Amino acid sequence: MERWNEKQAAKYLGMSVKWMQQCRCYGRGPKFIKLGRSVRYNVADLDAYVASRTINPAA
Repeated sequence: MERWNEKQAAKYLGMSVKWMQQCRCYGRGPKFIKLGRSVRYNVADLDAYVASRTINPAA
């Protein structure tokens, strides 16, 4: 399973690192892994987050 740091994850989502940090602080955003002081994101969790934010206008 591939894991990315917050800079890589932010770039993948098209967001800023600051946005990623705020999401973690307020309990929003994609799931993350905390290993000591480092934060990692599973690519599958990033994809799941994007899928959960998809809106179908015809619904």
